[in-house]
Amino acid sequence: MSIPDHARANFATLLRAAADGKLALMECTDAVTGEPRYVICAVGRDGTDFVFTPFGHLADGNPFDAYVPPSVTLPDEPAS
Repeated sequence: MSIPDHARANFATLLRAAADGKLALMECTDAVTGEPRYVICAVGRDGTDFVFTPFGHLADGNPFDAYVPPSVTLPDEPAS
């Protein structure tokens, strides 16, 4: 699996924000479900205003249950 260029660029931006101490964790509302989400944002300035750029939200519950790590072979599809 190849990571797309836009994801690499966003990750590089996130790393720079972290190195500069310009990250925030914000409580936001999911636009689809209306559920609260805890969103990792880079913090910038536009004149005297703060600008928060969202990068993603923290997984609810145990993140090890939410994701499957990449593998060389995919698991077999369930029989229908």
